Amino acid sequence: MAYSPILVQNRPPVGSVTPTVLIAVVILGGWLVTALAASAIAPYDPDAIDIMNMLSPPSPTHFLGTDQVGRDVLSRLLFASRIDLLLCVAGVLPPLLIGTTIGLLSGYFGGAVDNLFMRIYDLTVAFPFFVLVLAIVGVLGPGLLNFVLALTLVGWVSYARLVRAQVLTIRESEYVQAAKCLGYSPAAILRHHVLPNAVGPVIAYAASDAVLVMLAGAGFGFLGMGAQPPLAEWGVMIADGQAFVQQAWWICLFPGLAAISLGLGFALLGDGLGQIQRMGATA
Repeated sequence: MAYSPILVQNRPPVGSVTPTVLIAVVILGGWLVTALAASAIAPYDPDAIDIMNMLSPPSPTHFLGTDQVGRDVLSRLLFASRIDLLLCVAGVLPPLLIGTTIGLLSGYFGGAVDNLFMRIYDLTVAFPFFVLVLAIVGVLGPGLLNFVLALTLVGWVSYARLVRAQVLTIRESEYVQAAKCLGYSPAAILRHHVLPNAVGPVIAYAASDAVLVMLAGAGFGFLGMGAQPPLAEWGVMIADGQAFVQQAWWICLFPGLAAISLGLGFALLGDGLGQIQRMGATA
């Protein structure tokens, strides 16, 4: 039987873009352009050591000063934006895909499938998020790949729980019951009816979750468990400058401000997408 869509509800109004989303797009778009053009706009090699200019304050030669080994802070900050943006994507996308898939199956089929996944969820959330991620990274060893793997092993549960809650309501709706009566397969119903109606809150949550991932990446880099020196990453840069914060405040300040601005962009995006979702639900 050829598939013909029945109904997809809760669509946001066409053209509904809030000012919050626009501000978020400007901030995130600016950082994306910065990351892509870092090689062209950075005034120096981010790893170039200049012992004659160690701890130099901001000046026309080094706009944001230099660090403890003479590396240009501006150049390192620009190149570090690549790592932190990559962390936001790599730390959110795998848990999003895995959690959404598990949440769909768990919520739609219920029974033993639901019980199995929910017991795994209960076991995972029994431990604090950062403690569990730190323990996994401690076992696997420091590094960006292991950090992303730890986030995936822990982060999927939040997406699964959110999607499951949506699916439990959607599977009882009239349009899903009609699709079942027409003989459509569970895969077709999940793909065409359930997923489109359940994905809105998940996308909004993913944008907000990117803030947590970015801060976790910076925090683990600060602790030496994430990006490893001499790789330019904002958390690593802050960690490098902590011993010199009184005499060279610029080493920590500017990477910190960069991390705050990127986090603000993702936070505004998540809030704006949530507003659009609520507008669609009440339309």
